[in-house]
Amino acid sequence: HLGRFEFSGRDLVLAGGGLFLLAKSVSEIHGTLEGAAAHGPSRVVARYWAVVVQIALIDIVFSLDSVFTAVGMANQIPVMVAAIIVAVVVMMWLSGPIAAFVERHPTVKVLALSFLILVGVALIGESIKVHVPKDMLYFAMAFSVVVEMINIALRKRLDARRAREGGESEAAERD
Repeated sequence: HLGRFEFSGRDLVLAGGGLFLLAKSVSEIHGTLEGAAAHGPSRVVARYWAVVVQIALIDIVFSLDSVFTAVGMANQIPVMVAAIIVAVVVMMWLSGPIAAFVERHPTVKVLALSFLILVGVALIGESIKVHVPKDMLYFAMAFSVVVEMINIALRKRLDARRAREGGESEAAERD
């Protein structure tokens, strides 16, 4: 209790995770828009482990509700720990292809960071007993992904058209 407000350890974890997601996402969006300073090779290893720890923390925060539910249903902690470890390993395994895709389509990075802001706000809401229906979050995310896929396809077609028109004008100049 803090005054007339009651909170649990779960509420603190959700609020902390939400604040972490908000801070990290906003700083990444800011760095993307303003242009992050180039870091030398000596920072690569330190950044790698920082990213690994962040992925693990985010995975734990995201799966917290599922872990609580599963523990309540199964009471088999080793199974829950194994599930979290497998999830982190799969995320690390897929991080390369996902990073390559995001590198080719930078707007996807901003979209993903926006999702993290949305999830951070939802986690903070949950921690103060304001329930945000997950269906609404999933719908908003799915809708945004569909719009982004359409934008990516449109940009690809426009780039191809510009390349063809550029090639035609060069051929006309040679004639």
